[in-house]
Parts: sequence; structure tokens; C-alpha cells
Amino acid sequence: MIANWVLLLLSLGYAGTLFAVAWAGDRRPLYPTHTWLRPIVYSLALAVYCSSWTFYGAVGSAATRGYHYLPIYLGPVLLFVFGYAFFRRLVLAGKEHNITSIADFVAARYGKAQGLGALVTVIAVTAAVPYIALQFKAVAMSVDVLGSAARDAQHAPILGDTAFYVALQLAAFSILFGTRRIDATEHHHGMMLAIALESLVKLVAFVVVGLFAWQAMDGDWHFTLPSAPPGADTGTAGFLAQTLLAACAMFCLPRQFQVGVVECEQSDDLRTARWLFPLYLVAISLLVIPIAQAGLAASQGQGVPPDTYVLWLPMSMDSEAVALIAYIGGFSAATGMVIVASVALATMVSNDLVVPMLLRWRTLKFAQRPDISAIVLGIRRVTIIVLSLMAYAYYRLTESSQALAAIGILAFAAVAQFAPAIVGGLFWRGASRRGVAAGLGLGFALWCYTLLLPSLAGAGWLPDSFRTAGPFGIGWLHPQHLFGLGGLDPVTHGTLWSLGANLLAFIAVSLWRGPSVDERLRAESFLGAPQPTLPTLVERWGTRLTLDDLRALAARIIGANSARRAFDDYFAAHGDRRGRDLAHSDDVQFAERLLAGALGAASARRVLTSALSGTGMPIEEVVAVLDRTSQELRFNRALLTATLDNITQAISVVDEDMRLVAWNRPYLELFGYPEGMVYVGCPVADLIRYNAERGEC
Repeated sequence: MIANWVLLLLSLGYAGTLFAVAWAGDRRPLYPTHTWLRPIVYSLALAVYCSSWTFYGAVGSAATRGYHYLPIYLGPVLLFVFGYAFFRRLVLAGKEHNITSIADFVAARYGKAQGLGALVTVIAVTAAVPYIALQFKAVAMSVDVLGSAARDAQHAPILGDTAFYVALQLAAFSILFGTRRIDATEHHHGMMLAIALESLVKLVAFVVVGLFAWQAMDGDWHFTLPSAPPGADTGTAGFLAQTLLAACAMFCLPRQFQVGVVECEQSDDLRTARWLFPLYLVAISLLVIPIAQAGLAASQGQGVPPDTYVLWLPMSMDSEAVALIAYIGGFSAATGMVIVASVALATMVSNDLVVPMLLRWRTLKFAQRPDISAIVLGIRRVTIIVLSLMAYAYYRLTESSQALAAIGILAFAAVAQFAPAIVGGLFWRGASRRGVAAGLGLGFALWCYTLLLPSLAGAGWLPDSFRTAGPFGIGWLHPQHLFGLGGLDPVTHGTLWSLGANLLAFIAVSLWRGPSVDERLRAESFLGAPQPTLPTLVERWGTRLTLDDLRALAARIIGANSARRAFDDYFAAHGDRRGRDLAHSDDVQFAERLLAGALGAASARRVLTSALSGTGMPIEEVVAVLDRTSQELRFNRALLTATLDNITQAISVVDEDMRLVAWNRPYLELFGYPEGMVYVGCPVADLIRYNAERGEC
């Protein structure tokens, strides 16, 4: 046995090393002088996908269910090999719109709908709690296997539970290197470098244990694993379902979206990741086999949990050095996942739940405060702490016998509900906000009913009869045989119902209640259509809005120093501009993108609209200036002008708000309006008043 204080010192030393690497990476970024490192760091950071589930749980799955452990590796490999164009498109869309999280992406794509962003956040947090708890369970299991005294986590005092201190330590690290700046789109070079290092440590540790297992069997091993027992064999349907879930997890898990999309500095880095990341997964998956075989051979008749083979095997052969290396590898896998997931979820909670609520609370006058950057950072830090404590509570209260793979696949099935909205948002012009809301709501409800609630029943939170006989003994409502659908394992059954219903509702509602004009506008940039060129309305403001006004607004949100740097760079790239110069539509667009990096697209729109409406400019014009695409497609000037110019009568077209949509040349000649008076969105009342003053009506 290894003394607990040794494991504690080893953990603290490793965390300190990561701390130093992240600090150095932030103070002295390597990319300006070593550009060749950036795609390598990005590719390795993607391996944050390999959490303690893939480090420990894959071996346990291989030992109990044979080759059914492969889907968690096969899904991402297939995505990067055959879905490269899709992933690249996702990255480009994220960069173009300053996307800060997966919730921000869905909200921005479907009309900057804050309600959708909030729904995505709730689902993501619900899925993350058991997944983060899985990491705590893995670390606690490691200490049990290697430590000098075993314990029961469900009955041990909290202050005597190693997992509790691990939770606090990982929360502190996440706060230090993930929430130091408010701009969530600003790349965390130090964090990415630390995560890349962790991926290397995981790989080296797994290789060492794999070679040790091969040596333990005297090189006599082959690519065969025991067949899964009848109760654990998921069959072909289960294999395919888990492969699909694993592929979706690569862009639906908040931490994978954070690393793969938000932290991607250059889309060209994907070219390296396309082959390096799959090679990483292939190497890990191949090493699972000798470890599982050696563990099965050495543990016959001893009742050793298969999830612990990576640690137990070297300990059983008195090789403490290899056991410590394996411990560091597993600790690294858990650390990387918790840090990145905490940072991503904290951004989502602040941008899509808390900040919108504060903005709607008018008595707080949140948007008018001189500086809210400290408040937003505080929200994110508190979120990380609360999230860690929630995961720790779940870890202590759920059944201790639940396998790591079972917890992991539960989270995968939850976040896979985002896939229809994301894929449809990039490829289907007819996808609508109502369709996404209906699909997510129905899919999440069925996931809770068919997967989450049975898991809680197994932990004793609900009557066990719920998962064995259905609620109130109603057989056709059996959560794992819903409406009599049988012959499938629980995961496949739950995935089929939740994801299938999600997809059907998404398509059906989108076809029934198609996207609004505003949604169609925003869809163009996500679908790869070029941005249209629009006539500006800013000239009508006179001296009511200057560049200094925009900079002051940005300073209130992101801080004075960050705003000054951003505008200085913007001025340098756009010629000789001064703060007293009048703002153009390009300048307002830049300010919105800058705020979106801190608050998310939907909240940025709300803050900027609220602030600018106080300058004397009508709020309808503010919205028109903030959204070029909306203005262009809403009025569809090219089509209407081509039609009306072929009519000799004077004609004008107005919208439901009695604002001018289009007109033809005879209309201008008839009334002789001065240049610049007639414009898209002009109130008809202004034109009537002008005509009345001239006595023409």
C-alpha cells in the first residue's frame, strides 16, 4: 500500500506543475515565435475528451463487455475523419460570431433567443453534474486502491473524504486560469497549454501501464476479449447508438465545444487535429486490450472491480512506481475534464441565465452601472464553486456500485440533444427557433424519464419499483420499456426515444411554424452565405453617437483597459479615426461583437440596444443598425426595387409598423422629397408631416 500523504503530495505537486505551466503560458505565449506549436497544442487539448471514464472505465468495459468499449473511441475518430468539413464549418461560424459557448451558439443562430440559450444551459448543467461526479469518484477510487485504508464514501465524514478536497482544488484551479478575464472569447493560452500537457501525461501513463501488462503476460496476448454476458450485451443496436453518442459528444459536450470551437485560434489548426487526435484515440484504445487481459488473468476469483485494473494490476505485482504513474495519469484525466467543463459551464450560466435575469430586473439598473465586469467575473467564480459542490453531493448520494461507463454514457445521451439544433443550424435554412425549443424540451424530458430517473431510483432517491415495473405499476409507462418497446439495453432505449423524439419535433415544428424573418437573416451567415452590403442609417444621428460613446459603453462591460486596447487596435486597422468622430454602422457592429465576447450574443444585443436607445435615436433604428443582415433581408430591397421600377405609377410599400419598406422612382419624383429623407424604415408619419407642411395633403 502507498501512504495517503504520499498520494496527497503527489497530487499537489502535479497540480502545482500545471499551475506553473498555465501561468507561464499566459505570461509568455509561445505562438508568436513558435507558430508550429499551436496546432499541436490544440490537437492535444482536444484529448480532454479522454476523462477518467476512458482512462479507467474503458478497461472495465473491455473486461466485462468485450469490444463494446470501442464506441467511445470510434465515434470521435469517425467524426474527424469523415466529418471534417462539418467541424471546420462549426469553428468558422463560432469565430465569425464571437461565440462564447454552445448555449451562445444556439441562441445566436436562432434569432439571438435568450430563452433557447437558457434551456441549453440548464440541460448542459444537468448533464455535467453526474459527469463531474464521475471524476471525483475516479479519484476517490484511486486513493482506495492505492491508499493504506479503504473507506465508504457514502458514510465517511465530508472533511475526511479525499474527493471533497479534490473538488475544492479543481474548483480553485478553474477559477485561477479560467475566469481571470471577462472576455470569454479571449483565448486561454495558459489553460490550453496545461490541458495539452495533461493529455501527454495521460498518454504516457497509459503506455507505461500497457507495456507493464504486456510484460506481465510474458508477451502472450492477442486481440481477443471475453464476450459480454447476456445481460450486458448491447448488441449491434447498442454499439451503433453509443458510437453516435460519442461522435455527438465531440461538439455537444460544453468542454469539447470550449476547446474545439471557442479556443481554436486558426481554423487551419484542424488540419493537424484531423490526424493527430484520431491517432491519440487509436493508441489509447489499443492499449486497453492488454491491460484488460492482464487484469482478468491476475484477478481470477478475487472479486476485483474491473474499473480498477489500471491501478490494481501494478499494485498486485509490487510495482508501486508503475502504480504511481497510473495514478497521475488518472488524476490528470479527471483534472483536465473538470477544469475545462467548469470554465465552459460558468460562462454559460453567467451569460445565458444570470446576466439576462439581472438585465430584466429594471430596479437594479444593471446595464447602467459604470462597471459590471467584476460582477460578471464573480458570478462565474461562484458558479464554478457551486457546480463542484453539486457534483460532490451527487457523488456521495448515488449508488457506489455504478460503473464509470454507465455514468459517462448518461451524460453523453443528455448533451446529444443539442446535435439536431447545431447540425440543422449549419445546414438547414428552414430550421426554426420554435422547432429547436420543441425538440430540446421533448428530448430532455424523455432523457430524464428513460435514463436519469431510473438511475436515481437505483441510487435510492426514488422507489425501485419505478425502474422495475413503471410508475404506479403501469407497464406501458415502464421507463426502460416505454410503450412496450423492448429488446434494447437501457441506454439504446433511452437514446432512441429522447434523440428520436427531439429530431422529429425539431423537423415537424420547423416545417409547421417556419423561421421568422429575423431568424432567416441570421441563418445566412451560419449557412455560409455572404454578408450583404447595406446603406447606413447612422448619418441621421447627427452628433448623438461618437466613437468615444461606444468605447465608454464597452469599458463598462469589459473594463477600461480591455476596451482601450480593443478600440486602439480597431482604429489602427481602420485608418485615422478619433474618438470624437461620428460612429458608422461598422463601428456599432464592432462594439456589438466586442460585447458579445463578454456577455454572449443575446445579452450583448440587449445591453447595446438599451444603452443606445438613450441617445435620442428611436429603438427601431437601433435594432436596424445593430443587425445588418436583418435590415437587408427584411426589406429585400433588390427584389422589390426591380419589381417596382417597372411600374409607371408612384408606389411605396410599408410594413406593419407603418415604416417605409420600398419605393420606386416615380414616387420620389411625385413628392420631390429632398435627398436623404427617404430611407428604409422611415416612418410614414414623417413623410406625411413633410407633405402637410408644404400644403400637399
